[in-house]
Amino acid sequence: MEQSKSDVRLGRFLSLVLRHDPQAAGITLDEHGWADVEALIAGVRATGRTIDRETLERIVRENSKRRYAFNEDHTRIRASQGHSIAVDVELQTARPPEVLYHGTAERFLPAIRREGLRPMGRQYVHLSMDYQTAAAVGRRHGTPAVLSVDAAAMVRDSAVFYLSENGVWLCKAVPARYLGF
Repeated sequence: MEQSKSDVRLGRFLSLVLRHDPQAAGITLDEHGWADVEALIAGVRATGRTIDRETLERIVRENSKRRYAFNEDHTRIRASQGHSIAVDVELQTARPPEVLYHGTAERFLPAIRREGLRPMGRQYVHLSMDYQTAAAVGRRHGTPAVLSVDAAAMVRDSAVFYLSENGVWLCKAVPARYLGF
């Protein structure tokens, strides 16, 4: 289902608040990234945006990337991954497939060849299970480039991987030697 333009705008603001800047809505996150739903709704409204519980539930339910998650009784909400602020979203280690993919823009390739993949402003490097998803990510940043990641070799060399609730593979860094350009 296609989200309305207003839901997309609200979703982007929620992403900002729940991943990077809770103070943008005047709220706080606990150590695991959870925000009180009623405080979030009140905080978003205080910025002049229109939101209610039904709208929030719809945005979470219809977000194609499943960026947000509620706790069991829907009293708390958090972003599934992608935080630039220090929170522990209680990721579980997981064994990745042999190959993962990373989408980026061509203009970043010289730095990636030298330094590998780094989390930049985030806590983890984000990787995809399939080429198409990585290509879509790369298009958001310019002319896309998709890199393959030899996850099997990284695991053999003691790298730790996590699988977020919304299916994004995460790791602390990917040295250039594991990348296929």
